[in-house]
Amino acid sequence: PPVDLSRLEPNNLESEDFYCAFSRFVPYKRLDLAISACKKLNKKLVVIGDGSNRKQLEAIAKDCDFIKFTGRISDEEVKKYLQRCKALIFCAEEDFGIIPLEAQACGRPVIAFKKGGALETVIENKTGVFFDKQETDNVCNAILNFETLYNQNVFNTNKIVEHAKTFSIESFKKQIMDVINENSN
Repeated sequence: PPVDLSRLEPNNLESEDFYCAFSRFVPYKRLDLAISACKKLNKKLVVIGDGSNRKQLEAIAKDCDFIKFTGRISDEEVKKYLQRCKALIFCAEEDFGIIPLEAQACGRPVIAFKKGGALETVIENKTGVFFDKQETDNVCNAILNFETLYNQNVFNTNKIVEHAKTFSIESFKKQIMDVINENSN
């Protein structure tokens, strides 16, 4: 499906030393894994969103002043966090998953669960890294792997943004027209 990326762009500044997790707070989104991993590694995490699972998620982050919950915030505020974070941590198994593409449209890589739509939207070691199991230690290892690659300047903001654009509405329309034109000949 196409994704409206027109409101998103990189800020062309260096990332700051924090990760983002952004989603509805429901159990299958597995935000608990991002929180637990960042807690275990003492990594700053901004958790964006709200939902029925909020109290459980806040309990995991108890006594961690480096894990911040924003609640529901405006699209502009979400964009500012995505533009500034080191990477998005995406622990859900989704059919497609728009949020990883939104982060990439802001020029930021993704640390994602290696199933579902993330396999179509994240390119390993180019636009992000994967973890194989929805377990805290797997997420921790992925974060550490990401940081090694990040420190080696593996992730190129412009290439990440260009990849995200392949899922834009404009790209989708062009691909549909190409198929129609190809089949009408």
